[in-house]
Amino acid sequence: MAGQSPLDMMQAAPRRPPKRSARRRRLWPLYTLATVIVLAVGWSWLWYYAAAIADRALTGWVAREAENGRIYACGTQSIGGFPFGIVSRCTQAAAAFNSYRPPFAVSATDVTFSAQVFRPTLLTGTITGPVTLADPGQPPLYVATWTRAQIRLLGLPPEPEGVFVTLAAPRLDRVAGPAAGSLFTADQVEFDGRIVAGTARHNPVLEAVGHFTAASAPTVHPLLAEPLRGDVDFVLKGFPDFDPKPWPVLFRQMQASGGGIEIKALRLERSDAIIAGTGTLNLNERGKLDGLISVTVAGIENIVPLLGLDQLIGQGVDRLTGGSGSSAQGLGALDRLMPGLSNVVREGTNASLIETIKKMGEPSEIDQKPAVILPLRVADGVVYLGLIPLGVLPPLF
Repeated sequence: MAGQSPLDMMQAAPRRPPKRSARRRRLWPLYTLATVIVLAVGWSWLWYYAAAIADRALTGWVAREAENGRIYACGTQSIGGFPFGIVSRCTQAAAAFNSYRPPFAVSATDVTFSAQVFRPTLLTGTITGPVTLADPGQPPLYVATWTRAQIRLLGLPPEPEGVFVTLAAPRLDRVAGPAAGSLFTADQVEFDGRIVAGTARHNPVLEAVGHFTAASAPTVHPLLAEPLRGDVDFVLKGFPDFDPKPWPVLFRQMQASGGGIEIKALRLERSDAIIAGTGTLNLNERGKLDGLISVTVAGIENIVPLLGLDQLIGQGVDRLTGGSGSSAQGLGALDRLMPGLSNVVREGTNASLIETIKKMGEPSEIDQKPAVILPLRVADGVVYLGLIPLGVLPPLF
């Protein structure tokens, strides 16, 4: 170039400093690695912190049960689930219910509780059946099975908040003794119990909601022989606290404080009848229930024959003939007087009673079906429909 010597032209051109963006591109992998390390350490700390809370919650529930005489144990126990969850597994689970009379023992194959890292006080448990129930040290008396059993525990004892249970296709069988056989089956059973007012330590109000489909218990009562669909919602008021103690003690405290049971909604549905009701029940000093439930019944003509009024007539006839009050012998005595008389009495009694009940109640409807509203009275544990006794409820303490 003009004005430059050959020596100047042979010298290297001055080097420009590297652009700042190029340095950033070279440092970006280091920033990324540092961020990943910080997040991994932070997440690990969060997981172990949440796992400690979840373990404290589960330990608190087990301790609360132990104070009520329900002792749980595991053959082997482990905790894991890192990094996305917290899982506590108990194999060969066993429970001893020592506060019950008589005491009994329960065992299960596997019980697993899990929790989310961001909500460690909500424990979700899965129980693997079969579950057996037996007298302590004896072979099983009952066996329960299902396709899925899940229990959720909310809260950190001593301040529990709720319990939620779901059973899919549950079945309970008696496997020993002369009455061996199926006791209960259903397609689905759900239960939701929680504290809706107050706290566990001060004037708690408990609400329990239950739902079941295709449930039957033919050995319990003829009304339960056909599959039922049901919903129930009731509230328990009057507990001074919900500290660990047997239910009879809690109910005694409820009675002493003037509390009671509010049935917010009750619905039982068969293929040929529907029963719905609301009402309030209280406890007397003997632990028996008193109160009134207003029930609306569709298909009353299908319900009455299942109430067993013919059995009451048979018992009365047997007593009149010098017997001990056996319904079968009493009805047999009627047939000896005249063959088929017991059926005539049974059918006539049911028909007369159906008409009497319809006149006693108020016409209504359920699901666009004709129905009748009736008062269901509970006095000292005995359930009456009008003047007709339907059954006896056991005392609660």
